[in-house]
Amino acid sequence: MSTVLVNGTGTIGEPLIALLLSMKEKLEIENLVFYKHTPRLIDRPMLNNLIAKGGKLCVSEDKMDDFKKMGIEASYTWKEALEMADVVADATKENVGMKNKEEYYKKAEKNTLGFLAQGSESDFGIIYAAGINDNIFENDRPKYLQIASCNTHAAAAGIKYFASHEDGSSNLDHADLTFIRRGSDVSQTRGVQAPTVTEYEDDRFGTHHAKDVWKLFQTKGLDLNIFSSALKINSQYMHTLAAHLQLNEPVTREYIMNILDKTAALAQTNKTAVNQVFSFGRDHGHFGRILNQSVFVKQSIKVHENHLYYWSFTPQDGNAILSSVKAIMHHLYEDNDKVERLMKYADPWLFNEV
Repeated sequence: MSTVLVNGTGTIGEPLIALLLSMKEKLEIENLVFYKHTPRLIDRPMLNNLIAKGGKLCVSEDKMDDFKKMGIEASYTWKEALEMADVVADATKENVGMKNKEEYYKKAEKNTLGFLAQGSESDFGIIYAAGINDNIFENDRPKYLQIASCNTHAAAAGIKYFASHEDGSSNLDHADLTFIRRGSDVSQTRGVQAPTVTEYEDDRFGTHHAKDVWKLFQTKGLDLNIFSSALKINSQYMHTLAAHLQLNEPVTREYIMNILDKTAALAQTNKTAVNQVFSFGRDHGHFGRILNQSVFVKQSIKVHENHLYYWSFTPQDGNAILSSVKAIMHHLYEDNDKVERLMKYADPWLFNEV
């Protein structure tokens, strides 16, 4: 049995903790410890619920009294939790994960099997998305992992499953990806007032999204031609992707639909409004989240010779949370077959149709 420490209780940390707690015994996790940095009354219900589900809170030693004052008893200090952790999942805000790596994680390497951080921490470790590049665990297992962002998961899934040959070689000539991004999560008060174009950062890739997808496939020995654009809108629902994949060899629409039917990681929908897909996730997902890599709008899938066009909705955070769980399993267990068996416990939140 093992101890997993999740650092952070934000938009990824909280549902990751909840998912791990719901499968804790099945995943052979003895202790699920989570760190909360700031004692706030608005967070008290969340902390009480996570503790009631079996989670154990750790806080900075100098803040234990502050948490006690609002009725929350921590089980460990941050230092104690880090010393006992077999795996650490960092779910802190942007750039904090890199600071934690330098200040804390590097000093704990001898006692810890592995560390992972979320998509914003681009230099934290090797980029990873479940089902896309599990090959990175075949030989020397990386100590540090960067979990790909939710949009990176969605774009990479389309490219892997629709633009690859059976032997794993690429059938992609060029991918043109346009991301329409929500302004904020439903749990957040920030956002944008009007549609805002993201500036191009790179002559080859456009926005960082294409570069992140390219990095994923580089770990598989592939150098793909990908370009992306992005627009942020005043919405708290789901990110949306418009994709145009130009293929080396043509495929048929029936071929694409057959892949959707038989691939558990991919969901499909007849719904064209993002709020309806979001509502399905709220009603049927784990803590309101769909864990599939992406939700493809069936009516939008068009094939013309070697050109594939489609729209898809990104299960924001859900796909990255599932990859975080699988990364934790890979850190805990060297048997890749065992990891695949354990991940089957998440199947109830993978939907063929939404």
